[in-house]
Amino acid sequence: MSESEMGLRDRLIEVGVDLVTREGAQSLTLREIARRAGVSHGAPRRYFPTHLELLSAIARRGFADLGARAETAIGDGGTNPREQLMTLGRVYLDFALAQRGMYELMFRHDLLESGTLGLRETSLPLFGVLVDLVGRVRPHADAAVVAGALWANLHGIAQLWGWGSLRLATGAEDFVPLLTAALDAHLGPEER
Repeated sequence: MSESEMGLRDRLIEVGVDLVTREGAQSLTLREIARRAGVSHGAPRRYFPTHLELLSAIARRGFADLGARAETAIGDGGTNPREQLMTLGRVYLDFALAQRGMYELMFRHDLLESGTLGLRETSLPLFGVLVDLVGRVRPHADAAVVAGALWANLHGIAQLWGWGSLRLATGAEDFVPLLTAALDAHLGPEER
């Protein structure tokens, strides 16, 4: 692929990232991405033979962004693993709520099941960090299973908080008490 072809491919992805950020996942049509990129509606097909492949490339950017945010936030490991899990949970929930369109796209079933997303390469490294931290807090537990349950809990908090359901049901002002409760439920209460 030539440099100009690579440039257009990247431009299509960037336009898609901007579009999903501003207008949500439902706005990501090939036609609209091409229009905003200033190319013919058939141009994206030269780089992305299917719509799912373009959506997957856009979602990979979301996973990369979330991963970079998490890596920066948990930093050098100077805090204890439970504090790092709290930080990771906040980053995850902040991302899910601030980047709702991207978050929705990243976890679309058709993308995850299609194999084009490259789930193993995009989301599993962050899940590996979660597993490692859980294993350090609960060394005798099956860390992958506990991390999976915690991730599912975080995903549920993100969805229900975004819809307003948890605020209404709990009266909580922010998601931090729910995050703390999720960590306590999966890791045991924090030792004081």
